[in-house]
Amino acid sequence: MVESYGSDTAQEPLAQPPENRLGFTKLLVDLIETILLAVLLFIGINAVSARIRVDGFSMLPTLQSHQYVLVNRLAYKFSSHQTGDVIVFHYPRDPQQEYIKRVIGLPGDRVLIANGEVKVNGQLISEPYIAAAPLYQTEWTVPEDSLFVLGDNRNNSSDSHNWGPVPIDYVVGKAILVYWPPDDWGMITASEPEN
Repeated sequence: MVESYGSDTAQEPLAQPPENRLGFTKLLVDLIETILLAVLLFIGINAVSARIRVDGFSMLPTLQSHQYVLVNRLAYKFSSHQTGDVIVFHYPRDPQQEYIKRVIGLPGDRVLIANGEVKVNGQLISEPYIAAAPLYQTEWTVPEDSLFVLGDNRNNSSDSHNWGPVPIDYVVGKAILVYWPPDDWGMITASEPEN
């Protein structure tokens, strides 16, 4: 009897897809996943925040021209507006433009600006954050659906003393952070005027 060390039938290797095909498919799936994740993150971030560039000097010394600010769009979904908040809103005379100012009067408040002083509901307020005392005079009663806003650079600001209160539904959100340039990075704190 003759011993056989091999098989009479040759076995063919199992058919496998070429490595190039597997590598390309994996790369394509990874690329699609990355793009979908980036789109979801972009939509999510834009739903809860906005980014604006400060143009002009109406918010000096608090904000400088050409700084970039992060805005919390959800700030007023869970809480109400507060005196001293720095907000971004659509300019009432041209809603395509966005302005950034400080809330001084809430719905129903009576705001009187005279003799370099600001009074809300008859109470003189202390405002350590302003550039200089206002040199103008005006008086407003804030409508129930609006806010009275002023720039911190009172004498060089187009704000509610010129064109009136801002409708609450024009508010984009609350300014929370200066993120550019890096040297100016920092939180924007709501400085509530003191009576």
